[in-house]
Amino acid sequence: MNKLKRNERIGALIKILCDNPNKIYTLNYFTNLFNAAKSTISEDLVIVKKLMEDLRLGKVETIAGASGGVKYVPYMNLEDTKRILNEICKVLKDSSRVIPGSFLYMSDIIYNPIFVRKMGKIFATKFMNENIDYVITVETKGIPIALMTANYLNIPLVIVRNSNKVTEGSNVSMNYVSGSTGKIQTMYVSKRAIKNEANVLIIDDFMKGGGTAKGLLDLMKEFDATVKGIGVMISTKEPKEKMVNEYLPLIILDKVVNEDEIKIYPNEDLFR
Repeated sequence: MNKLKRNERIGALIKILCDNPNKIYTLNYFTNLFNAAKSTISEDLVIVKKLMEDLRLGKVETIAGASGGVKYVPYMNLEDTKRILNEICKVLKDSSRVIPGSFLYMSDIIYNPIFVRKMGKIFATKFMNENIDYVITVETKGIPIALMTANYLNIPLVIVRNSNKVTEGSNVSMNYVSGSTGKIQTMYVSKRAIKNEANVLIIDDFMKGGGTAKGLLDLMKEFDATVKGIGVMISTKEPKEKMVNEYLPLIILDKVVNEDEIKIYPNEDLFR
């Protein structure tokens, strides 16, 4: 490769780092890629680091040592978090979303790449320092948010299924009581999916009674895993007593009285 100008190298550095959050790149990788000296790359990274912090796009961290290098650590500041969640709540308050039975239609939000990417970044910010090995979710609607969270944390996503798949090999299963319906259901996960004694983060799209989260907590005990946190996109205000005690909702659904009264708002605990 021909030698690049500094502004070209900086543009490429930002692109590479942001596309691969929490992945460590050695200086040698960039010196070979750009055909530049280590001192030149170091100076470029100082500029990149300052630029990212000034624009509140995340942090560029330097890791010392023989196996060290540099990595991009994404984060969402409180101001941007509140703005994004208020935007989602505004969309969800649309009266046309009310479904018979006082439910809200949310699938377009859950499968919207822009919203999902931002919610994943919020969860990653909150659990960044928990040394997590896997993000865990149950099929199907929780998958997009969980995948984006795993992407920002640079760790694998494990999907717990509602049926036994032959292609998954040997499975661990767990019966649980749905907090929404009160019915007994079964969840399955491959024995190969999670290493014993791992740290895991549970992510889901919705919580009412907390039955699914409780089932996942019990399932993780079969792997001697430590659950470092539970994050959900939306939690209902009632019932107050869930089947799990510690969980982090992004949005609280207070009530859906009718098409003219939808009470939904960001979780204020996120901003304290």
